[in-house]
Amino acid sequence: MKNILKLMLSVCAVVAFAGSVFAFPDVAEDHWAAKQIQELHERGIVVGYPDGTFQPDDNVTRAEYASMVIKALGQQDISVAQPVAFTDITEDFWAYDVIQKALYFDLLTYEDATGTFRPDDSVSRAESITMAVNALTTQEISEEKALEALKSYKDAAYIPQSFLIPAGKASIINLLVTAPTADGKMIEATRPATRAEISAIIYRMIEEARLNPNAKLAEVMRKKTGEGFVIQGATVQGSIGTIPAGTILPIRLTKAISSQINESGDIFNAVVPEHYVTNEGYILVYKGSNLRGQLLDVRKGKWFVRNGVLVLDNTLIVTPNDQVAKFHAEGEITKDRNWFMKIVRALLKGEKLENLPENLVDVKLLKPIKVDLTNGWIIE
Repeated sequence: MKNILKLMLSVCAVVAFAGSVFAFPDVAEDHWAAKQIQELHERGIVVGYPDGTFQPDDNVTRAEYASMVIKALGQQDISVAQPVAFTDITEDFWAYDVIQKALYFDLLTYEDATGTFRPDDSVSRAESITMAVNALTTQEISEEKALEALKSYKDAAYIPQSFLIPAGKASIINLLVTAPTADGKMIEATRPATRAEISAIIYRMIEEARLNPNAKLAEVMRKKTGEGFVIQGATVQGSIGTIPAGTILPIRLTKAISSQINESGDIFNAVVPEHYVTNEGYILVYKGSNLRGQLLDVRKGKWFVRNGVLVLDNTLIVTPNDQVAKFHAEGEITKDRNWFMKIVRALLKGEKLENLPENLVDVKLLKPIKVDLTNGWIIE
């Protein structure tokens, strides 16, 4: 029964961090936007329908898209002091606040003489791509350069003039998402964007905004700072921090383990005892994040046979924002010995090992970890 329980816990752990491209039954593993849909779903940015489907070919309203983009940028909680008045949206409309935030961050430009927003209209491909580009700081380009960037698209000569520069910028930074078709690359600027296309556009926008947010977003998307365990080899690029493979990290087990009691394969839980931070004080991993893994190798200490062995294999981390991510690290429980005890244990074997929750364990990170320093999200 104990072995069955271990197997069940192991399977649960694998499922927890691996996720599934089959989160929606109508999004196949080989769907061109499966990865983007899956990650945005895990982050709560896109959701499915009550029947459990995603309907990747359905359209998205202008209000829904504004909501998705604000969530993706992590700006749900900011307040807008001077909202814009619309004739077709009142303050009790479900997306009133996110539309105002999209306007504040210059994601939307409002020049409609009728005073309407048309929240229930389908968002076009041009509108969705323009909004994503507006979230970024991009190099200014001429119309000639935009046309040069768009020359591989069959319908580039027919896109609206107002979309020419945003489309050119989007093409340069690989944000001009087009679904695979037999007709070749088509911009289809005026066509309503599908849910799959929206997912791919937002996914790329998030990647770019981590490095080059627009001026207003940069003011609020600051990297979080704090004190803690300084990781000397950590690097920072834009808002992305990286803990390199090979880094030694302290963790704290939540329960005692012993070479005389535990067995290989036993599940363990641990916590991050203090923030892991860069030299500049940017928080990479937050204090209290939960770690999970298995005891990789357990051998009892036996007189004249061997000293005890306790090796930990960590696989998962659960961050304070409830993200479950891969965190591959290994560590070994040892005892500090002076020169005399080293000689004794080399000759007279039989040492017993244990680790109590008040003691820290050092583990070695086996694969690098990338983190969004503005919100602690681990990027896999």
